[in-house]
Order: sequence, then C-alpha cells, then structure tokens
Amino acid sequence: MALKCDGIICPEFLGTKKIITFYNGGFKLSFKRDLRRIIKWECSYGVLSEKGITPVEDEKPLLKPLTFSNSGFHKDLSSLPKPLSASDLSSSRNNGSNIRVAYQGVPGSYSEDAALIAYPNCQTVPCDRFEAAFKAVELLLVDRAVIPIENTVAGSLHRNYDLLLRHRLHIVGEVQLGVNHCLLGLPGVKKEDLKRVLSHPQALDQCETTLNTLGLVRISTDDTAGAAQIVASQRARDTGAVASVRAAIIYGLDILEERIQDDDDNITRFIILAREPIIPGTDKPHKTSIVFSLDEGPGVLFKALAVFALRDINLTKIESRPQRKRPLRIVDDSNKGSAKYFDYLFYIDFQASMADPQAQSALGHLQEFASFLRVLGCYPMDTVPH
Repeated sequence: MALKCDGIICPEFLGTKKIITFYNGGFKLSFKRDLRRIIKWECSYGVLSEKGITPVEDEKPLLKPLTFSNSGFHKDLSSLPKPLSASDLSSSRNNGSNIRVAYQGVPGSYSEDAALIAYPNCQTVPCDRFEAAFKAVELLLVDRAVIPIENTVAGSLHRNYDLLLRHRLHIVGEVQLGVNHCLLGLPGVKKEDLKRVLSHPQALDQCETTLNTLGLVRISTDDTAGAAQIVASQRARDTGAVASVRAAIIYGLDILEERIQDDDDNITRFIILAREPIIPGTDKPHKTSIVFSLDEGPGVLFKALAVFALRDINLTKIESRPQRKRPLRIVDDSNKGSAKYFDYLFYIDFQASMADPQAQSALGHLQEFASFLRVLGCYPMDTVPH
C-alpha cells in the first residue's frame, strides 16, 4: 500500500524550497526554480528515501581481502578478527547465511553486545573507527551497523550525529543496553594486587568512586574491550581493566567485581543502520528521526516544534549541532556592521510512525519553516533496556 508523503524537502535542493508531493500511484513536482536542476528522488513504498548530502570522504581503492570468523568467545588472542579499517576494505562476502553486522571496537565491546542483542545469530565485524562501520554498510561489506548514539550518563555522541548526515544510510532500529562495568584482572589476581586500571575515558569516569576507593592509577585506551585485550596480552598482574562480562570471557580474565559504575541506571542507546529504509508500520510503537535547519526569524524554532505539539506527537529527543559547511550566519541587525550567529542543524526523534497521517502532516507543516529537512529513519522503538 502506498503511503502519502507530502511536502518533504530533498537536501540536494538545500535552500531552494523545492517541494515534492507523492500521491497514491504517482507524484507531482512543484518547484520555484529550474526543473533542470533535479538530481534524483527515491521513494520506497511512498516513504522518502534520500541517499546522502555529501560524498563519502577518503574513499580509496579496495585492498587485500579480509575474512572474519563467526563471533564467539576466544582465548587465543591471535585468532580474534582484526578491526576493519576504512583503508583496508574488501568486497569479499560470505555465502549470505548470516547477517553481517559492523560495530566500532574489538570483540567484547558493548557495541558488539548490542549487535548480538539485535541479531543473535549474526556475524559481527569489528571496525577500527565509526567511519569504517558506516562505510562497510555503504560498500555492501556488511548488512547492518550498530552505532552508539547516546548514554544516560555521558550524553550524546556528537561525532555520530555528524556522520548520520554525511553518510547515505537509514536508521532501521534501536537497542538500549544496560551498561555493566566490571573490574577485570588476570586469573588469580585480587583487587588488592592492582595498581593501575585501563579503559575508555568515559568508562573510567563512570566508575570514579570505586576506582578512587581502590587507589588505582587510571590509564585511557580507545575502548573498554581493547583495555581487556591489552591486559590479557601483556600479562601484567598489577594492571586491571574496566570492561564487560563478555570481554572477560573472550580474553580469559577474571571478574574481580561487577557493576562498579557510580550510576546503576547507566544505559546506552544504539541505532541500527542499513542501506535501505524499512516499511513503517503501526502494529508496534515506532520512532522517527529527522534532521532539519531553519531560516532566520523570531520564534521560528518554536513554530517548528509546535507542529508536533499541535498533533499530540511526543518528542523523545532534540539535539542541535552547528552546521559544518556553513558554521556562521550573518544577520544585518546591527548598527555597526553585521551580527554573526552559529547556524544550527536540529536532530529530532519523535514517537510516531510515518505510516501515521498525523506524522506526515507534521512534516509537511515543518517544511514551511525548514530550509532543509531529511528523514533519517522510521523504526520500531526498543522500549525495554537489555
């Protein structure tokens, strides 16, 4: 069944106010400017699908093939899959029997835990950076990527919000993962034997009370599972790591203490990315994520947010980020020259499906104020942390 998707602005026409209106079985185009500048529109079952704002940077020729074993628990560190890098991508694929899911980090990271919750039988593919995980999906090396987007203690991961706009992917799901920070050490080591501890800076900060009580020197690493890998490989009995239970099993470490985080309600929300959007439904609670920018004017942000309040649509998240391509906006309202302000993009999650006419109406209303609007994804909500 085709869905009506009315008045969504394509980002290729940023600042031109070009509007496309889809009707059942067809479409009508209405522009204020030259039709020759049309680039490309895509509509999947009536739901607008946009393929990217800017080209992916640093794309290089594919190099040597990489192979990855099915995810599992390993104690032989040399047998673990090496993280995929953006300059070390391969076009080789397995026989398709498993869903391949990319994540940032090494085996045993919380991102891999989230991937296995979303797809219990998947083949997980570690990547050295978030950009590599995005590219792996775009280049057909994997089927999905699971990326952290916000944490109840640390807040939003701003880098990943920027990458959402830069890359040509769609949000198709989310996972809420309860964080269980564990103090890990070599077999036979006790807490009292430790002098230093390794982990990601955020994990160290989130366990400050316990680590201060033990009097441990804190050393930062790229990620929590990487810290466990270092402890296991260096075999230093006076060095521990803060990481997950699964990291302890993979790297053969003892769990000296569980749940050492200061805040028990420490939850990270991950988003699931794919090349194509999913068909939104109404059979379960859905969430829609969008990004937009606004023209200058008094009360314009209030008007933009009011389009949801007028239709009783609940906003679950709002995040503003300065525009990287146009960071400053010049406004001639000064007696001594031009005033300059930051120019922002607004990321919003709202609790409604694009199959709901009210959600479609709200976006159609929003485009009256927005100079740019993109739907990042419409997907089922994860209502229970795991």
